[in-house]
Amino acid sequence: MQPDVISEASDEARDEAIDEALAGTESLDDVPLTEHVARFDAVHGALNDALARIDTD
Repeated sequence: MQPDVISEASDEARDEAIDEALAGTESLDDVPLTEHVARFDAVHGALNDALARIDTD
């Protein structure tokens, strides 16, 4: 693969992970309050991973 293709694939995977984590916050009204922290933690983790990989891609 060419570097641009690899970078695009990495970007898509990163975007997908963020979208998936954010999707878990869309239905917060339907889940117990005790589960909210885990959902926000997933978003935080996905965003941290994305930021950490900016310079490595």
